Amino acid sequence: MTLTVAILSFAHPHVHGYAAYLTSHEGIRVIGTDTGIPDPGTLRGADLADQLGITYFPDVASVLAEAPDAVVICSENAAHRELTEQALAAGAHVLCEKPLATTDEDAAAMISAAGRAGRILMTAYPVRFSPVFADLVARHRAGQLGQILSIHGTNNGKMPRPGERSWFTDPARSGGGALMDHVVHVADLLDELLGETAADVHAAANQIMHADAGVETGGVVSVRYPSGVIAQIDCSWSLPDSAPTWGGLTLEVQGTRGSIRIDPFAGHVAGYDADGAMWQPYGADLDARMIAAFLTAVRTGTQPQPDGAVGARTLAIVTAAQRSVASGRPEAVLPTPAPPARS
Repeated sequence: MTLTVAILSFAHPHVHGYAAYLTSHEGIRVIGTDTGIPDPGTLRGADLADQLGITYFPDVASVLAEAPDAVVICSENAAHRELTEQALAAGAHVLCEKPLATTDEDAAAMISAAGRAGRILMTAYPVRFSPVFADLVARHRAGQLGQILSIHGTNNGKMPRPGERSWFTDPARSGGGALMDHVVHVADLLDELLGETAADVHAAANQIMHADAGVETGGVVSVRYPSGVIAQIDCSWSLPDSAPTWGGLTLEVQGTRGSIRIDPFAGHVAGYDADGAMWQPYGADLDARMIAAFLTAVRTGTQPQPDGAVGARTLAIVTAAQRSVASGRPEAVLPTPAPPARS
């Protein structure tokens, strides 16, 4: 059976990896359209679609008129709700780029829309599919770490530069800077590892790095869980432009019986050659594993993880962090809706 998969918007750079996987597999027809405001000089729209092997349509309505089985949303963060609701109303299953939304209200509305439509809503967290993270979860559930006491996570990277997807530094389109961009990936791993919803958050942020940006560029977030676990997340855009790659993610877990540190992107060769910085990864393709899990769920009618509820819970940590930065004190993580049963 041939699946029609639509990509709505090419604003997020992950569109390259997702399209590469989709177009390389038989039995998948890939269509799409671009939305949002492209930066001058960037390759977007029909030209990028041609390069990626995507059959291009002029607008969202034209794409959805093709009755796609599934939709992958790669828009600016603030457009996630609208595009998700349109895709669900057209009968498509949805994989939405992280963060799920920019407000808790929008996330809740997206989950409700998926329940009414009886369709999948999955949040794009590829690091969840890392073999080293799966090994960490298995060791914890086998009791090898004892009771978890504390966790330290980092998700550092380069600041998206003006003229290269500059919507990342426009709060109206992104919902925030480093806090919105980088906290959620670590929060997703914590959600799966701990199996509990965060209680409150104390956060600090600044613009010491890249002072001309319109959003926070550095931040640290402390998350307290009901079990007593304290997790700290460094989410800063702290890598220099000359770094060989965009950044990386690490997680260090301390328990009463042992500790483990994982680095899902450790498998790479990096350095500098005659053309400048180079970075060549090897090992598992996490984007491919995530897309494959999504398509398997579409074909089988099962609910993949991380779902929309995970997206809402991880976003709630970010919005609590934003409130904490503004107030200067810890802020409670707002409760998120349970996903309704799919019809």
